Amino acid sequence: MIQTSPLFRGTCVLFAGMLMWLTASCTGGKKDTTVVAEPEEEEEPLPERYESDDLPKAADELFDDFFYYYASNTSLQHRRTVFPLPVTTADGKRTEVEDSVWTAERFFMEQGLYVRIFDTPEQLSLPGDTTVDHVMVEKISLGGDSVKQYIFQRNEGRWQLIGIDHQALRKNRNVQFLDFYHRFATDSAFQQHSLNKEIAFSGPDPDDDFATMEGFITPDSWEAFAPELPHDSIYNIVYGQPNTHTKEKLFVICGIANGLETGLTFQQKRGKWKLTKIEN
Repeated sequence: MIQTSPLFRGTCVLFAGMLMWLTASCTGGKKDTTVVAEPEEEEEPLPERYESDDLPKAADELFDDFFYYYASNTSLQHRRTVFPLPVTTADGKRTEVEDSVWTAERFFMEQGLYVRIFDTPEQLSLPGDTTVDHVMVEKISLGGDSVKQYIFQRNEGRWQLIGIDHQALRKNRNVQFLDFYHRFATDSAFQQHSLNKEIAFSGPDPDDDFATMEGFITPDSWEAFAPELPHDSIYNIVYGQPNTHTKEKLFVICGIANGLETGLTFQQKRGKWKLTKIEN
C-alpha cells in the first residue's frame, strides 16, 4: 500500500554570521577604551565557511530531500554540478558544458509535482533507502519523442549531478507504458475503456482525519475519484531499479506543496493495460 508521506519538508535554511566588535567607553574624564580583535585572530565569516558544505548532512541522506534543494536553489545547483558537465546527445555525440554557460534548471518546481514509475510493489521502498547512491531524473515529453536524463551520483556523502543524456523516447525502458499512459491521461473515452471492472480504492476518510477508507469503485463512479493527471511532460525519478519487464506498473504522483502521493496501479490483461487500483 502506498502511504501518504510528506516529502521535502521545510525550506532551505541559510546560515550566516558576522564578527562583532566590543566597544566600551568611559566618561567622567577617563580615557575611552576600545577592544578590537587582532587581525590574525579574526574568525572567517560563516557564509564563506559553509560554501563547500552547503547543506545540512541529513539533506544528503535521501535523494528526494537533496533534490528539492537542488531544484530550488540556483547557487547550490552550480556547486553540486560537476563541471565541465558531460552531455550526450540522442545520436551518441558527446559535448561538455562549462560552469560559465550553465543555465539553472527548475525541473518540476513550476509543475508542482513529479512521478515515480515502478515495476513491482517492492520498489516502492526505494525512495526511503539511504543506501541508494545513483539516481536518474527523467524529463519525459509525453506525446513527443525525447527524454532528457539527469544523472546523479552520491560521492563521499554528497549528491552531485555528473552528466546528462538525451534519449529518443522509443528507446526508453517504459516506452510502451508511456504511450498508453499519455492516451489514458488525454482521451476520456479511452480512459473509460481502460478501467478495470472493479478498481480497488483506499484513501483518507473524510469524516476521520486518522482513518482510511478501503473498498472498490466501478467505472461509472470513476470521475468522482479520478485524480488530476499530468499529461504534457513529466519528471520521473529512477532510483537505480532494474527494469523487470513485469505486466504491472505503479505510477505514483507526488505533490510538492502538500506532500501527498497518489498511486495508480496498472496491469496488463490480454495485452491491454487496465487501471486496477488507486491509493491516496
